[in-house]
Amino acid sequence: MDHGHGHGRPMTEEEIRAMLEAPAWDERYGGAELVWSGFPNPQLVAEIDDVAPGAALDVGAGEGADAVWLARRGWAVTAVDFSATALKRVAEHAAEAGVQVTTEQADVRSWTPPERAFQLVNSQFMHQPAEVFAPLVARLAAAVAPGGHLLVVGHHPKDLENPEIGRPAVGDMLFTAEEIAARLDPADWEIVAALTRPRQLIGVNGEPVTGHDAVLHARRRA
Repeated sequence: MDHGHGHGRPMTEEEIRAMLEAPAWDERYGGAELVWSGFPNPQLVAEIDDVAPGAALDVGAGEGADAVWLARRGWAVTAVDFSATALKRVAEHAAEAGVQVTTEQADVRSWTPPERAFQLVNSQFMHQPAEVFAPLVARLAAAVAPGGHLLVVGHHPKDLENPEIGRPAVGDMLFTAEEIAARLDPADWEIVAALTRPRQLIGVNGEPVTGHDAVLHARRRA
C-alpha cells in the first residue's frame, strides 16, 4: 500500500480494493519510473540498524529497497511479493547493489512462511482488511526464530484526522502498534517498541505535512 512518498487525490474504495490484488500492482510496477522512493523505510532503519544480521523475510517487498538495505548489512534476505513485476525490480536493484536477495512470488494473505525460520520478519505498510490482517500477522509472528525480531509498520489511524495527508477513508485497514502487541503472548514475546512515530510527508497539496507511523517491534524470547 501507499508508503506516503507521493501525493494526489485520495483513492476511492473501489480503487483501494483493486489495489489489494496483484494485477494492479503488476501494472503499477510495470512503468519506467520507480513507484517508491528507492530508500529503505525509515522505521526499518530506526529499529533494525544495530541488530546482528541473520535470515530475514521481507513481505510485500515492492521494489526491494528494504531487502537491498538489509542485504547490504549482511542479512540473508527472502523478499516476498505477489507481483512478479515487483520481484523483477527487486532482483535488478539487488544486482545493481552487488548483493543477493532471494525472491519468492506469493500472496501473503494466504501464504504460510516456514515457522521459526527467520531472525527478522519485516512487514511495512501491508494494509489489509482487519479479518485478513490479524491472521496474516499471526503467521508472520510464527515465522520468527527464537531471539528473532518481528517488525510491523503501518499508517496510524490518526492520519485520517488530517485531510491534508490524503489517506483513504478505510479505518478498518489501519492499525495501531498497541493492537498488534496485544495479540502477542507475553510469555513468548518481549515488546521492544509499540508506539506512534511522526514522520514528515508530502500532503495532497504538495506541502509538507506530519504523518504518523504505527511501529510494532517485538523480539521472540530465546
